[in-house]
Amino acid sequence: MPLFRITVKQSKNSNGVRIEKGMSVEVVTQSMSNPVSTNGGQVVADAFMRLYGIDIKKAGALSMVYLDVVKVG
Repeated sequence: MPLFRITVKQSKNSNGVRIEKGMSVEVVTQSMSNPVSTNGGQVVADAFMRLYGIDIKKAGALSMVYLDVVKVG
């Protein structure tokens, strides 16, 4: 199962949610596909909620414009 590191590329403040450049989460997925574009990015959104307590979907930042994805393992 591949491990991906997702990092915020730029700060954003939208809909009462603030994300900062450099915030990072790691997710393990069942597929080799980009976790941001797979299944609506739910595993990524869940990881940000679990680690930082923020709703990255509500902030409108659950896209490759704001997130950098690197396959770690």
